[in-house]
Amino acid sequence: MRIKSKIWIETDEGILISEGRVKLLKLIAETGSLNKAAKIMELSYQKAWKLIDASNKAAKQPLIETQVGGNKGGGTVLTPYGQALIDTFEKINSNCWTFLDSEFKKHKL
Repeated sequence: MRIKSKIWIETDEGILISEGRVKLLKLIAETGSLNKAAKIMELSYQKAWKLIDASNKAAKQPLIETQVGGNKGGGTVLTPYGQALIDTFEKINSNCWTFLDSEFKKHKL
């Protein structure tokens, strides 16, 4: 047996960050493109944009910045706040799993 759980952080405006949004943000940082990140996750661009837009609206600062045009075309980059949010979420999530695993082991079902 094992315990299963999902966490997310939300504000009054909605979901700020979750495992799925962390994955999307990391892929944006890796690829430099929301469109490429969406394709890797097998999401439509519109769905990916809605997730990021909702997180941006719930956040104190933008999580991503879009760059228009230029020689290589536009792109999307993760902001320092976006990276800090990912780091914080991953630390909390890891601590949550450690706690849940230890609590589950105590009960010897």
